[in-house]
Amino acid sequence: MTTTPDDPTTALPGRPPIVGLATWQAARDGLLVREKAHTREGDAIAAARRRLPMVELDGTAEVVGPGGPVPFLELFQGRDELVVYQHMWYDGAPHQGQCEGCTTTAWHVKDAVYLNARGVSFAVLTTGRWEEVASYVEFMGYTEPWYSVRDVDAPVGGEMGYITCFLRDGDRVFLTYSTTGRGNEPVNGSLSLLDMTPYGRGETWEDKPEGWPEGRHACWYWRSDADGNPDWGPTGRPVPQWTRPGATPEESLGRHGHHH
Repeated sequence: MTTTPDDPTTALPGRPPIVGLATWQAARDGLLVREKAHTREGDAIAAARRRLPMVELDGTAEVVGPGGPVPFLELFQGRDELVVYQHMWYDGAPHQGQCEGCTTTAWHVKDAVYLNARGVSFAVLTTGRWEEVASYVEFMGYTEPWYSVRDVDAPVGGEMGYITCFLRDGDRVFLTYSTTGRGNEPVNGSLSLLDMTPYGRGETWEDKPEGWPEGRHACWYWRSDADGNPDWGPTGRPVPQWTRPGATPEESLGRHGHHH
């Protein structure tokens, strides 16, 4: 098989160097050693996570869903384990003014069948008033259950933006794990795929070779205008909203002065 010689004159600006398949395979195999070590360390961390202690909570605490108030215990849907995403909420803001970070997380779990098959239920919790939340859920087309935890104490209510795990033992409920920030990234498969591409996420903080496209602020592509251009201005909305019926450009994000 013929391979291309490693000739710098064939290099394309702002792109990886061009080599033959054998040279590429050797470089790729070298990286695989590090990837495998990374996987093993992730497994070790997951093993430690399984050994964390747990905290008992009041399973009768009421949250509000489509059918009105229900005890938190009901979110398990009879299963032993429950994963929730705690979605931030801006009171009184229109759909386009809600949190784009929470939108991307919730959007990536539109179907929890694989969790359910493993005996794990999934729900989205938010501090918004149910009346507002219900219309948002309908607009976004979410199929997993949402609940308002407006007047519920932490860790079920309280600060949002977390993935939190619970375990049930009969009628007893326990908190086992919680994470936020970049700890939420495993939900967002798009980020993992972008990390595999030559240009990555296109964010400023990333370490990239000289001549690569200029990085932009974190999550710059999570809001766009009607034409799909990244836009955090008054006519931008969380990217998935443009696929929803009735989504139109708006004059304002509508969340100024509102706090989650």
